[in-house]
Amino acid sequence: MPRHSSVFKDESKLDINYVPQHLLHRKLQLNLLNQFFRFVVERPGKMTQRALIMGKIGTGKTVLSQHFGLKIAKEAKQRNINLNYVHVNCRECKGSLFMILQRTMTKFYPTFPRRGYSAEELLQALMQVLDEKDAYLILTLDELESLVGNEGSDPLYNLSRIQEDRLDAPKRLSLICILRQPDCLDKLDPSTRSTLQRNIIQMEEYSESQLEDILDDRVNLAFRDGTVPPQTLGIIAELGNSEGGNARYAIELLWRAGKYADALEMQQVLPECVRKAVVSVYPVVRRDMILAFSLHEKLFILGVARHFKKSDSAYMSMGEAEEAYALVCEEYDEKRRGHTQIWKYVKALSAAGIIETLVSGVGQRGKTTMISLSRVPASDLEQELVKLLSQEGGGEGQWR
Repeated sequence: MPRHSSVFKDESKLDINYVPQHLLHRKLQLNLLNQFFRFVVERPGKMTQRALIMGKIGTGKTVLSQHFGLKIAKEAKQRNINLNYVHVNCRECKGSLFMILQRTMTKFYPTFPRRGYSAEELLQALMQVLDEKDAYLILTLDELESLVGNEGSDPLYNLSRIQEDRLDAPKRLSLICILRQPDCLDKLDPSTRSTLQRNIIQMEEYSESQLEDILDDRVNLAFRDGTVPPQTLGIIAELGNSEGGNARYAIELLWRAGKYADALEMQQVLPECVRKAVVSVYPVVRRDMILAFSLHEKLFILGVARHFKKSDSAYMSMGEAEEAYALVCEEYDEKRRGHTQIWKYVKALSAAGIIETLVSGVGQRGKTTMISLSRVPASDLEQELVKLLSQEGGGEGQWR
């Protein structure tokens, strides 16, 4: 038998550590970073800088900083300036300034001893290394909450004070701090907090259309042509938007959906692959949640699940949903409910996160409600509902 061809051409472009050459929808924030740190390549050693990047998970804080770091280090090299960009995750370093500085030192000396120094001694050693190499450093402290929560203001105070104690020496160390919530700053002493808050870059949540642009860009880099249809991108962008404009979550869904497509030996990454990916990331639909629905809500969602199990489409119309529900009612010998009651089922199921709805009317006559099943595989949902309905009713035709 011929070997199945993967939908991927380079899945590394979906890795969480991948830094794209071009950042979409972050031009303003990138320009701000460039302006804040312009002195590093124009007047190296004359001043130091601190900047704060804030935003929720998946808003591009880390990739913005890393993209900036790569670009400015490259420009500095072209000008024969020894500028180093070092990105350290404070949580991975257990909120320890010692571990952060130790990891930073290994960028200059990979065999630097792991023991025998205090954090203060490591900081002095780092500055000595920078002097010896006539080097400059932009140190990024990602997930700053971990460091502040563990050691308070002292680490940031010491990192700032080390420059103040070197009045006649070149200014070699600048900081970028990344955090999610501003309330972390309340734990800092007033002077340290004031210093950090001078240059704030706020990362807003991505919109659904922006997420779709980002996903489309990654598809072009990571997948073979024609393997990811637009409707699949749309449903992933919608899910990322529902998670607070989370691009990281959306990209992970895209990768996992591709993995399911390969595992199922499919030629395209279809919406059902996305539904399976959602469950593998978050177990969003629990059995006890389904149990709480009424009989006809269960029958309605069973009809929806069966429709999507047979269809490659990401959406179904309200009319299609009512037809699918009617077929299930006939199968279980139940009298179908009217349109008004069915609409109540749709609202209840949407509020519970089982289905998603949107109003479609662009390019059509009138408007209709479109229904999507994006958070759970249709086949899994059908199997669970059939099992529950059998247990509750004792089998088909025995509900009364």
